Amino acid sequence: MVLLRRELGDVLREQRQGQGRTLREVSASAAVSLGYLSEVERGEKEASSELLASICKALDMSMGDMLSSVSDRVSLAEASEQQMNAMLAGGLAKPIHRDALTHRSAVDADVSVTPAA
Repeated sequence: MVLLRRELGDVLREQRQGQGRTLREVSASAAVSLGYLSEVERGEKEASSELLASICKALDMSMGDMLSSVSDRVSLAEASEQQMNAMLAGGLAKPIHRDALTHRSAVDADVSVTPAA
């Protein structure tokens, strides 16, 4: 399942790192605690719209650009997830069952290898 807060955090972190800035610099500029900003970037906290506006301002990024980037990432993640589900449903990637492994091990044990002369 795609989590919006993770995609949003990734966009903010990429923007900050792309500017060569530290969490400390951006948190001070956005007037938010360093720990909270770190949690937002890791997708562990869902920031309010006011807090996101403050972080975007500190990163010289418009809310629209940030939301557009998040939307693009979510669309890609959803498409990838749908493709994986279709592959699994179509049988292209079937799970390995324990008895199949046991049977294979027994077959391998019955095969004797003769060294070349």
